[in-house]
Amino acid sequence: MEIVTRNLSRPKNSIKKLNSVPSNKVNILMVDDRPENLLALEAALMSPSYHLVRASSGKEALKYMLQQDFAVILLDVQMPGLNGFETAKLIKAREKTKHIPIIFITAISQDMEHVLQGYEAGAVDYIFKPFQPETLKRKIEQFVKIHLNHKESMIQTVQEQTEELNEMLDRATFHLRQSEALSKAIGETILDTIITFDDQGLILSANPAVNSMFGYNQRELIGRHVCLLFLKEKEGNSEESVLYSLTAIKQSIGKVIESVAYRKDNSSFHADLLIGGTKIENHEVFVCSIRDVTERKEMEEVKKAQFNQMEKMVDTRTLELTKANVELQKEIVERKRIAAHLYRSQERFRKIFEASPCLMAICSREDSTIIDINSSWLSFTGYQSYELMNKKINAEKFIDELTGKPVHLGQKILNKKIHYKTKEGEIREGLLSTEIIDIASEPCTLIVLTDVTERVHLEKQIARLDRLNLIGEMAAGIAHEIRNPMTTVQGFLQIARTDNELLSSEIIDVMLEELSRANSIISEFLNLAKNKISMKKRQNLNSILGALSPLIQAEALRSRKYVKLELHECPDILLDEKEIRQLILNVALNGLDAMMPNGKLTIKSYTEKEKVILEIRDEGKGIHPDILEKIGTPFFTTKEKGTGLGLAICYSVAKRHQAEIDIKTGNKGTIFSIRFQTNPNNG
Repeated sequence: MEIVTRNLSRPKNSIKKLNSVPSNKVNILMVDDRPENLLALEAALMSPSYHLVRASSGKEALKYMLQQDFAVILLDVQMPGLNGFETAKLIKAREKTKHIPIIFITAISQDMEHVLQGYEAGAVDYIFKPFQPETLKRKIEQFVKIHLNHKESMIQTVQEQTEELNEMLDRATFHLRQSEALSKAIGETILDTIITFDDQGLILSANPAVNSMFGYNQRELIGRHVCLLFLKEKEGNSEESVLYSLTAIKQSIGKVIESVAYRKDNSSFHADLLIGGTKIENHEVFVCSIRDVTERKEMEEVKKAQFNQMEKMVDTRTLELTKANVELQKEIVERKRIAAHLYRSQERFRKIFEASPCLMAICSREDSTIIDINSSWLSFTGYQSYELMNKKINAEKFIDELTGKPVHLGQKILNKKIHYKTKEGEIREGLLSTEIIDIASEPCTLIVLTDVTERVHLEKQIARLDRLNLIGEMAAGIAHEIRNPMTTVQGFLQIARTDNELLSSEIIDVMLEELSRANSIISEFLNLAKNKISMKKRQNLNSILGALSPLIQAEALRSRKYVKLELHECPDILLDEKEIRQLILNVALNGLDAMMPNGKLTIKSYTEKEKVILEIRDEGKGIHPDILEKIGTPFFTTKEKGTGLGLAICYSVAKRHQAEIDIKTGNKGTIFSIRFQTNPNNG
């Protein structure tokens, strides 16, 4: 135990000796094939704190690197044999010397290509001859300071870790001594189990400690086999295992052996066995001392784990310190790379900014002054750069098309339609977008304006042509539809003029019917008018459907068809009852006409995503795709006597109610869905 204590205390003595050694001079290696250059370097760096080492070649420099540790290396580029770049690469390839800073000194290799090659070889600086001695001296002083600080940090770290390790080992030694003292006390008070057995392994006697250790009383063990204490209950039934265990015990006389002992309840524990043997009246008798060492085993495992953990901590810290030096070099290179990347990014942004066809400006969010504008902004607005730069942007010149009010440029905007005014007072149209950005840590607003004046003008011209075309088609349709009844009336009147007899009542009825039909066509055409005034009031769609239900049911029964109502609870919405009745009747009667006898028409109402839905489903053959494209076009009809205005009126009514009409069709029928908003914009 004393030997262990001495070994554990050695690290403390070693640290004291290390601290008592005076600090040596800092080694600086100068490598140059010309003696006069070495002499000049020595004259510039002469100091009582430095130990200047000369080397006339790369090979000689590498030899010195194996013998001494250097704070910094001054390396000439042009040398016979190994040149400076090759020597630097060999130094950086060696684990022990790769952290030493290298300064290249040259008089001829001043091209940028050679400078970059020097940095790639591992240099931290590149000095051209002739150099300023004072500048060189100051640079060397900084590298020496870094070397001394690094060395001092390494020594302090190792010292702290060693002291911490010594403290933990002292605590472990104390616990170990305490454990041994406890074991000795147990031995002196005969707490170990001592049993005797004969040559056959039958137990002859046992001390009282067997009761507390194994759970047996002394009498239970007398005459039983000693392997009962060292074999599991199932294993004890095997003669081979019993014979093998007894033989192993006998062969261990005079030795302490480790074993696993089993209590009466078949639980196990670690035990040390000490076997002794003697002869009594020519009979071999064996004495076995059994000591429970479970606690010692556990402590050994704990100490082993602690020691492994401490070793791992020391290795980890050493690796971290080594990596720190490498990361320092990487950080220098990375900062240069980032600077170059930022320069390229700025150049790309400038080219994009200037070449963009959109009007672009950057404004400060603090005071709304214009920081930068592109050429497109100046071209469209007519201003000169000096008239706008570093002046507040005039938000009054950007008017929202919907509200007619100036746009708030301080918030994020995406493609807002606006009017803006040029320097000459011209009103142009555009799509305005803004984005919040940071430039050099200053919050700014990027304003992007796409001028759409020409496109809007073109769209208006196209819309005007479309309206003129539609008016022409409608006029032709009206003329065609009204000409037929007028022709009939005209014919009968001509007959009446040549015939003196009175007109019969049947002819008069036909004339009245044709005039009524012409009036109906004109009335339905007027319902398409956009400026038709709707008398809306808040009411429930289900009440209108309930009132129309008998009329639709009667029409269905006439053609042996059926109508099913599925009315769910809906909120009140703004409706013109007369127009909605006409819409429902037009769609429902179209659905009835599309079905064969025994077909079922389903009228359903429900609420979905804050919208009231009216759904009318028929069981017809569906609508052909060619016809589906023309549905809603005025005067288009597939019926022989239809006017082609029914669905056109439905679309007009839906538009005045800000509702949407969706059509789903197939070979099993067609579904008309009219979606009313619960809170329309004009509500």
